[in-house]
Amino acid sequence: MDDILLMLPGPTTVDPRVLAAMSKAVVNHRGAKYGEILTETTELMSKVFQTPNKSYLLTGSGTAAMETAIANTVAPGEKILNVVGGKFGERFMKIANTHGIETQELSVEWGTAVTPEQIEETLDANEDIKAITVVHNETSTGVAAPIKEIGKVMKNYDALYIVDTVSSLGGDEVNVEKFGIDVCVTGSQKCLAAPPGMAAITLNDDAWKAVDNVETNTFYLDLKAARKSGDKNPPETPYTPSVSLTYAMNEALKIVMEEGLENRVARHHKAAKASVAAVKALGLELFADEKVSSATVTAVKMPEGVTDAEFRGTTRDKYGVELAGGQDHLKGNIFRIGHMGCISYKELVQTFAAIGMTLKGLGAIEDSGAGVASITESYL
Repeated sequence: MDDILLMLPGPTTVDPRVLAAMSKAVVNHRGAKYGEILTETTELMSKVFQTPNKSYLLTGSGTAAMETAIANTVAPGEKILNVVGGKFGERFMKIANTHGIETQELSVEWGTAVTPEQIEETLDANEDIKAITVVHNETSTGVAAPIKEIGKVMKNYDALYIVDTVSSLGGDEVNVEKFGIDVCVTGSQKCLAAPPGMAAITLNDDAWKAVDNVETNTFYLDLKAARKSGDKNPPETPYTPSVSLTYAMNEALKIVMEEGLENRVARHHKAAKASVAAVKALGLELFADEKVSSATVTAVKMPEGVTDAEFRGTTRDKYGVELAGGQDHLKGNIFRIGHMGCISYKELVQTFAAIGMTLKGLGAIEDSGAGVASITESYL
């Protein structure tokens, strides 16, 4: 498995420093030492979120944070607006339904992004909407939503603005404070390049007022309990956390800050631009509208006559590069290249060499080196 290059929309390759941090001795999660580590990690998390508000770690995947965001701020029977343009927008809506919340779907075609105007029109027509959920980076389609522009619209409404940045934080521009985001969630295994299994959430004062007004209907993901434990001295989590994953998240966030958020985002955007150019150089077609294409994942239409199994199976088993397939109705119709986390020129060259050689071997293209040549040109 060490020979496989993960070019997935998560999990991503983990820096050796992060893996080494996980090997430290496990400490008492109710003791002062863990309290120090937890404090430092949540403070780093808030810096990456770019918010003065406190952040909370959750032992669970990004989905746990998504559920935490909804279940604690919107009561059963109240209405939530879910923007749906892919699998993770759908997931927000399914979570809301599970908690008895009335859902209203704002559907956009997969491969396109919602517009601020669409959200404005919907909120104007539905004054009873308590919150709106937006997925910043829809990994299932390779689309990035305009969360900054949506934030400007949301300032004119009382509805809470809940944003999923699971696959964008640390790889694309996310500024919770400036964008007016009330609740923001993320995960460990994407652009932050930590192992899977930890998530984070941050809330502003308006969101906490909503939390205080909603009768708790979740146990493990109860934000009131998280706040109470987090306010202790030393701070704790309400239930047993993954101590080792806290070490990992701490080290991963330090690496992010050492690189600098601005530099890290620029590196991801450069990788995305290079990947898009290389896809075109190979004569392949992008799935997402290029005007709203993601900075962390590129979705590509499967060439005619090529099956998903033979294509991704060959890139993985013969050339050592793991790519992602399509989801739902896109299964077998697209493949996805995750260029997030610890990704540089070297990984992209290996990836497009594998794609080019695989497609040439399958008779889908003639020039297997066009993608690599394009990547090289992009990085000159």
